[in-house]
Amino acid sequence: MAVSSPPVDLSAALVLEPVAALDWLVILPVAWCIGIGAVLMMVRHRTFLHPPIAVAALGVLAGFDATLLWHVAQNGPVTMVMGRWLPPFGIAFTVDLTGALFALIAAMVALAGAVAAVTDINDSGRRYGFYPFLMLLMAGVSGAFLTGDIFNLYVWFEVLLISSFGLLVLGAEREQIDGAVKYGFLNLVGTTLFLIATGYLYGIFGTLNMADIAAKAGPLRETAPLTTLVALFVFAFAMKAAAFPVNFWLPASYHTPRIVVSALFAGLLTKVGIYALIRVSVMLFPLERDDLSLVIAAVGALTMVTGALGALAQTDTRRLLGYLVISGIGSMLAGVALGGPGGIGGAVFYALHSMVVMTALYLAAGLAARLGGGFSLASLSGLYARHALFSALSLMLFFAVSGLPPFSGFWPKVMLVKAALDGGAGWLAAALLFTGFLTMIATGRLFLLAYWRPAAAAAPSGQAAVPATALLPLIVLTAVSVLIGLFPETLLGLVQQAALTLDEPSAYLHSVFPAGSAP
Repeated sequence: MAVSSPPVDLSAALVLEPVAALDWLVILPVAWCIGIGAVLMMVRHRTFLHPPIAVAALGVLAGFDATLLWHVAQNGPVTMVMGRWLPPFGIAFTVDLTGALFALIAAMVALAGAVAAVTDINDSGRRYGFYPFLMLLMAGVSGAFLTGDIFNLYVWFEVLLISSFGLLVLGAEREQIDGAVKYGFLNLVGTTLFLIATGYLYGIFGTLNMADIAAKAGPLRETAPLTTLVALFVFAFAMKAAAFPVNFWLPASYHTPRIVVSALFAGLLTKVGIYALIRVSVMLFPLERDDLSLVIAAVGALTMVTGALGALAQTDTRRLLGYLVISGIGSMLAGVALGGPGGIGGAVFYALHSMVVMTALYLAAGLAARLGGGFSLASLSGLYARHALFSALSLMLFFAVSGLPPFSGFWPKVMLVKAALDGGAGWLAAALLFTGFLTMIATGRLFLLAYWRPAAAAAPSGQAAVPATALLPLIVLTAVSVLIGLFPETLLGLVQQAALTLDEPSAYLHSVFPAGSAP
């Protein structure tokens, strides 16, 4: 005779309610990118299908992320737990305004890159997997912005790094291999530090769920070396973001791949490091961030000034832009150091602006090389006479990256300078303004030499015209920068609310642990 087992109450361990339809958007961007990447691999012998499939898929991804941003803005942070296991046992994907904003801008940047790649990536590059690598890259980037678990964040870092290696060596030229070795070694060191810090964190907290860590950090501050732990995370993420003094790998590698790959790297990869730094240091360990704020501020100031000075010294447009990427990272670190809604909001706003503008600047450098016959400032000249519209777009981007009105770089610069002055860090405000001045000189020099200077008789000959598929992404990204500059209210409101959620994460914690379910 069979003995009946006593009933088991699964509600203590599992989510039993059906998932709301809109909540599936939390994981849909990652699943979508992986699925489309698999489809592209299945049609790898029909490379003519890759561009339309990837462009359409990234357009859909941008739609998913825009809807997710609307959902989070209306209803607050949203959580989905893998396998229905309640947190902290199941891996949680938790999205707040910060993650949703980063994910949406990343999708827009990737879509622009995919359209530009139609003319920049030849059939050989498609055969060797440009578009599958791009979709895998976006799976990693989206996962990093949407996850609510520290180890899962590490996993998505690995996914995007693997795909970035493939994109970096696409073409297998000697210069690319050299850049990939430097890029790979420094990122391997940074990833190892990240993993060590994650193991250290698990040893202290016994959990890797971000909301669980934020809830448990207070009682452990008296007994656990949390400042040392946060310092490890800061160093690891700063290395991935190319902060001083471990920033030399970026200008040594970002100029080596195809220009559309450089554009995607400039817009996405370093910003994932900044996002992770903001998430860990601001939301999880705010008091430890306060203890390290002077160090972070000093690193930020050195990063932004050395980046701008490095840009002044370059004669290759790709290397010049690489140093401008570094300089922008310094401004974001300054915001992290300042803290509060002003500093954190300025850092988030600056990161979103930089994702758009730096991608567009690299695409502009590629078009300048097509028209002028190369990337060297010694040979580039007469671009304004050859293509006035392209030159006007480039000039607007130069103003934007310098932080001049009425473009997107002006408002985050104002927020950061105001936060620095309000916090009594006048020296940091001076560094921000001085960096903007140096950047304006560097980009002005570039415009005068490459665009305004009359073409020399012996100048290299480039293409006579620019394909529409190459110019369209540049027009759209520049328009985004102009619209943000002229009408900043909507994005400014979202950024300020995102900063408040990071500074006071009770809504985030409640999303993961509803009332009465916290461990």
